[in-house]
Amino acid sequence: MDGNLTPRQKAAQVVIALGVDIASGIYKHLQEDEIEKLTYEITQQESIPPDVTDQVIDEFYGLCVAQKVYIEGGVSYAKNVLEKAFGVQQGNALLERVTKTLRTKAFEFVRKADYKNLLNMIVNEHPQTIALILSYARPDQASSIISELPKSIRVDVVERIAKMDRTSPEIVRQVERILENKFQSVLSFDLLEVGGINYIAEIMNNIDRGTEKYIFDELSKTDHKLSEEIRKRMFVFEDIVILDPMSIQRFLREIDTKEMSIALKGANKDVSDLIFENMSQRMGETVKSEMEFLHNVRVRDVEEAQQKIVAIIRRLEEEGEIVTSKGGKDEIIV
Repeated sequence: MDGNLTPRQKAAQVVIALGVDIASGIYKHLQEDEIEKLTYEITQQESIPPDVTDQVIDEFYGLCVAQKVYIEGGVSYAKNVLEKAFGVQQGNALLERVTKTLRTKAFEFVRKADYKNLLNMIVNEHPQTIALILSYARPDQASSIISELPKSIRVDVVERIAKMDRTSPEIVRQVERILENKFQSVLSFDLLEVGGINYIAEIMNNIDRGTEKYIFDELSKTDHKLSEEIRKRMFVFEDIVILDPMSIQRFLREIDTKEMSIALKGANKDVSDLIFENMSQRMGETVKSEMEFLHNVRVRDVEEAQQKIVAIIRRLEEEGEIVTSKGGKDEIIV
């Protein structure tokens, strides 16, 4: 099975399968850093079972078909074609991945903007307009902006992002007009998928713990069900218990022992025990020794240390190094 292959390894398998002539053509369309990463993965490929290679190629083919029918026929048409071709479950999964990719490409100019500049441009707009713009931003941009929005609209914006699903091209064009003096024109499709529970959960995962607590406290008062649904999709420090041993051992290689010592000062026993079980003996002794000398640690320092560790876990997940089961993002093909 290809569940152990990272996205980069899958890309390398596709390029190898396509052959030298086609591969050289693909390289012409890649950025230098992309060429470097892809070439490295190709050189690292060992003997891969034919059935795994076939699965990777099938996945790539499915994504190509999904993108083509989506662009040419829109969401409804693509959904119908993909369900007939691949079945309901796989067809919907392909459509979701493609629409997310196209959304990212269409509003790339927003994602490249400095969050301070973006904040200054949108802070006086209606909460719905702010929510729509932030739905196209990177989670770290959106979390920084939300943290600095006036408290009077902060929770409103979060709630609007969470409840977004699809937005018509006309609404998107309105957003384009707001930003046209600062950024280049953008592409639009029949329907653009924006916002939603998963996306706001990504934002909340990147936001500081103080703002996170305030938003959830306030949102729970107005829409408790939505608040709980967002929480379910988030990956927090306590969710380390859902990771498999290999994933825990992988992220531990990235962690500073002092940071871990502070984080574990406020961790529950289940999390602490699991982390120590997967540490090397040397690292475990170091962390325990450092914890003995930590006194009067502020709650804020513990939360910051835990958030840094969560950020590393999420980065490794995005890079395909580890897999978490939160938020329904598991894209492993079985």
